[in-house]
Amino acid sequence: MICKSTILVIGLTILSSVAVGDDWPQWRGPGRDGVWSETGLLKTFPDKQVKVLWRAKIGPGYSGPTVADGRVYITDRHDEGPTTERVHCLEAKTGKSIWTHSYRCNYRVGYPLGPRASVSVDDGLAYVLGAMGHFHCLNAKTGEVVWKNDLAKTYRTRRILWGFSAAPLVYGDLVILHIGGAGKACLVALDKKTGARKWTAIDDGMTYSAPIIVKRGDNDVLVCWTKNSLSGLDPKTGKVHWQVPYKIMMSWQMASITPLVEGDNVYVSACYDGSMLVKMSPDGLKARKVWRSRGVAYGKTKALQCVHSTPVVFGGHIYGFDSRGEMRCIKTATGARVWENLTVTPRGVKWGTAHMVQNVQTTWIFNEQGEVIIAKLSPKGFKQIARAQLIEPTHPMSGRKVCWSHPAFANRCIYARNDREIVCGDLSAK
Repeated sequence: MICKSTILVIGLTILSSVAVGDDWPQWRGPGRDGVWSETGLLKTFPDKQVKVLWRAKIGPGYSGPTVADGRVYITDRHDEGPTTERVHCLEAKTGKSIWTHSYRCNYRVGYPLGPRASVSVDDGLAYVLGAMGHFHCLNAKTGEVVWKNDLAKTYRTRRILWGFSAAPLVYGDLVILHIGGAGKACLVALDKKTGARKWTAIDDGMTYSAPIIVKRGDNDVLVCWTKNSLSGLDPKTGKVHWQVPYKIMMSWQMASITPLVEGDNVYVSACYDGSMLVKMSPDGLKARKVWRSRGVAYGKTKALQCVHSTPVVFGGHIYGFDSRGEMRCIKTATGARVWENLTVTPRGVKWGTAHMVQNVQTTWIFNEQGEVIIAKLSPKGFKQIARAQLIEPTHPMSGRKVCWSHPAFANRCIYARNDREIVCGDLSAK
């Protein structure tokens, strides 16, 4: 027999779980894997519009927002007076400004629109990497500087065309950075509370790809894609367990996606240099190349050659966007193409793209035209469930305007930005 007090506790628990949404505290979500676990989401969009709960003015930038503890974090570039990079903290429910931190930053990068890397929030601290290598640890509530480091000067980094882009990775007491420092300092681990150097690793140039942590057996493995290899390291010490060669041939070093993991498989893909699948050992301490696929030229690709949106993977298949915006499904085991769809992004455009997150059996897509698409993906094809406009594309690109920043999904909402504003769209079921 269930007593009234038990029913009351169950009821309060249910109400609590409904009222409190998940955070999106770092690049690609809580697990850094593009997985969104919230429930109670809408099934379609009235009037083909996402209901906007609030808008807030910001400047330009490529960084996607992050959401933690009732706050939204976003960076931009400000050019009224001396050029500065700014970090904004907003109320997640209203968009009201809580604080802004700014610092001088002279840009010497291609596409100098603004910062690239999303803010990582952990244990009351916000970690911010700017396009020129300025790194700040801020008090997440107040915006006060806890510590900072000019990484380009400290580590004599080998800067690449589009600057520092890989979002900081917090692991235990460390914050790990992919920065391309001179000598064996392509990867750097700092004490997350003091900024003290803990280890450096790999003599290689950086790319735009964010590192991840993979759990294999009893081991945590740091996986990072640098200029000449895909590597697995001990995140505590920086010891290199394995390296699989993958040389980025283009001077642009256009390796942008986050390594994609399904089981023992790790997948990477570059617009000009093709795709590669690596299989790790069950303990994650060894790895070998399974296959590599490269088309004859940009726009004439075989499997899937991504620009800067990371695919999703499940059920032995990878779903992503090729160099001209073609959505493709490939077999994880072989790289063989299963199907192609040309309806998600404008057809045939240069570097057409869209960002995807997986919510149970449903894929949520934010395309470069500022639209939100609810879809189901399978080896049988792409099935669109609903589609709606959220935000205006504003950034000029090859004769069109685009939104290229990855959105955040939290509190049953989507938080997205363009060059002028950040918006919060309601995705909750009513």
